[in-house]
Amino acid sequence: MNDMTAPGASVGRWLAQGARSVVLIRPDWTGLRSTPAFLAALCIVNTGVEILAGRLYHAGPASFYWPSLGYGWLATVVDAWACWMVLGRPAVLADRSRQAGDAPTLFTMILAQALIFNVVLGCVYVLLYRGGFDFHRFSGALAWWPWALQFGWIAIAQARVAWVGSSAADPRRRVAAAALVVGMLALGMFGMPYGYWQADKPGQVVAKAGAVAPPASAAQGDDDAEADTGPETPMLKLSQGVFESQQRMLATQLDAIAPERPGVVDMYAITFAPYADVDVFMRESAVVAGVMESRFDTRGRTLQLVNNVATVDRFAWATPLNLKRSIDRMAQNMNRDEDILFLHLTSHGGSDGHLAAEFFPLTVDELTPRTLRRWLDEAGVRNRVISISACFSGSWVAPLASADTLVMTAADADHTSYGCGSKSTLTFFGQAMYDEQLRHTWSFEDAHAASRKLIDQREHAAGKTDGYSNPQISVGPRIRARLKLLEARLAASAAR
Repeated sequence: MNDMTAPGASVGRWLAQGARSVVLIRPDWTGLRSTPAFLAALCIVNTGVEILAGRLYHAGPASFYWPSLGYGWLATVVDAWACWMVLGRPAVLADRSRQAGDAPTLFTMILAQALIFNVVLGCVYVLLYRGGFDFHRFSGALAWWPWALQFGWIAIAQARVAWVGSSAADPRRRVAAAALVVGMLALGMFGMPYGYWQADKPGQVVAKAGAVAPPASAAQGDDDAEADTGPETPMLKLSQGVFESQQRMLATQLDAIAPERPGVVDMYAITFAPYADVDVFMRESAVVAGVMESRFDTRGRTLQLVNNVATVDRFAWATPLNLKRSIDRMAQNMNRDEDILFLHLTSHGGSDGHLAAEFFPLTVDELTPRTLRRWLDEAGVRNRVISISACFSGSWVAPLASADTLVMTAADADHTSYGCGSKSTLTFFGQAMYDEQLRHTWSFEDAHAASRKLIDQREHAAGKTDGYSNPQISVGPRIRARLKLLEARLAASAAR
C-alpha cells in the first residue's frame, strides 16, 4: 500500500478534503481509503475535541459527567448505515475524484468534516465566551441566530458530502441518505441534555459543551438577555436516601401548616419554582414567601416547593404531584369560605401555555393552567390569588379567572417577560411586584398597576426588543371583596 492509500500516511489529505467540504467545495476522493482502525481513531479524536472544548466553556471547577459518553452514538450509527445504503460495497469508478468508492470511505469523510467543524467552532465559541461576548443580547427570533447559523451550515455541508459522495447511486437512496444525515445531526444537537462537564459551583458554566443548542431564551420563550445556554447549578445526584428524605420532608412540612382561625380572614401561601437550572427562580420563591409572611401574615401557613440542588435538604421538590398534595392539605386546613389561598408560580414559560419544569435527571412534568384549575376545584378552594411569573403567562388568565379568583401575570399571552438569567437576582415582575410594591401596600391591584409602569421603564432601559411584556391582571368581584377584608385586618394590625 503506497502513501496515497495508507490512511495513517494520508491523515493530512483526509483533513484537507474534510476542510474543503466544510466550505462547500466538492472533496477530491482520489487515493483516499479507510480502515476500521482509522475510523475508530477519528471517532475518538472527535469525542476528545468535544470533551476538551466542553471543559474550556466552564469558567471554574467542573466535574466530568461520565454518562454523557453514552449520548449521541445513535446519530453516528445511522450515519454509517446511510453510507452503507448508498455505497454498500467497493465500486470501480471511471472518475474516482467525484465520489467515494465505498461506504467506509464516505463515512470517513463525514467524520473528517465533523472533526474540522468541532475544532473550528469549538475555538470560536471558547474565544467569544471567554471574551465576554453575549449572544443573548439578541431577543425574539434573533435569539436563535447562533444555533440556526451553525445548524444550517453543518446540515448543508454534511448533506452535500452524502450527495456528491454517492453520485452513482439510485437518486432515491441519495435523497434518503442525505435526509438521514441531516436528521441525525438535529438529533445529536438536541439529544444531549447536558454536556460532558458539570459545574462544581453555581454560576460557573459559560456554555453547554459540544454543539451550541438553542438558547434557553428561544427554547422557552424567555426574552431575557441574560439567559443561559447551559445548566447554572450542579446536577442533582439521586439516591434512595434523597427520595426518602424528600417524602418525609413534604409530609413534615404539610403537617406543620397551621389550622384556620375562626372569624379571621387568613391567607395560605404556596410558591412553586420547578425550573432548577437557573437560580433566579429559587431566589424569587424565597422573596415571595418572605413577603407573604411579613406582609400578609402567612407565617406557619407558607410552603415553598423548589427544584434546585441547593434546596434539596430544605424544600420539597416542585413537582405537579407535590403541588396537588399541597393544595389538598391547604384546603383541609383553611376555612374554604373565609380564607384565601395564594399561589406564586415562577419559571420559564412557553407560548403553548405550559410552565417549564427541569431537574435532570429527575423527570418533572410541566404544569398547565387547566390542570391547576381542576386541582383547585377538586380541593374545594374557593378564594384564590394566583401569580404567574413566566413568559407568555397571560395565556393563564382565561382558564383560571372566576368571580372568586385574582390572576396576575408577568406578561400577556403574546410576549416574553424579562429577568430570567443567571445574572438576575429576581425576574423583573418578581422584583417590582413583590420586592418593591407589596412591601408598601396590601393591595395586589395597586401593586400590579404600579409594577406595570416600572417594568415598562426597565424593559426599555434593558433593550428588550420584542415589545412590552404587558403584565395582566383579572380580579373577580367576590375575591376583591374578600381581599378588602384582609387588607383592613392587616392595616389595623400594623397600626397597633
